[in-house]
Amino acid sequence: MGLEIPAIGVDTPVIPLGLAPDRTVEVPPIQADDPAGWYRHSPTPGRKGPSVILGHVTVGRHGDGVFRHLARLRRGERIVARLENGTAAEFTVDSVRTVPKADFPTDAVYGDVDRPELRLITCGGPRKGDEYRDNVIVFATLSGTID
Repeated sequence: MGLEIPAIGVDTPVIPLGLAPDRTVEVPPIQADDPAGWYRHSPTPGRKGPSVILGHVTVGRHGDGVFRHLARLRRGERIVARLENGTAAEFTVDSVRTVPKADFPTDAVYGDVDRPELRLITCGGPRKGDEYRDNVIVFATLSGTID
């Protein structure tokens, strides 16, 4: 799987993620090539429901992360999820929200929806040490498929 976000220069592989030992969603590894990660307990991009892809804003000593410019996305911009079967699902950004991690909108991100949607998540806001106060969340809906 891969992900393209032309407006912010993202073209990245996407690795599968599960749950961390504390039962929170696993995040991609901190590494130089910094791939995004698809939460495999969410729908495949393009299927009914909210597909969730996570990426880092920074990757420790490696510098900028794959989603470093995620907060710059605007309504109407395009996101393409390339699938393993050679097809792609194209999404259109509906909104971009920055929320305190303490007030993470779990239902809005992971809750059932009656159409294919996409959520992109990274850290944002002020940073204290290695931690960011907020999350940046992109909400997008399916606008088409590419064979």
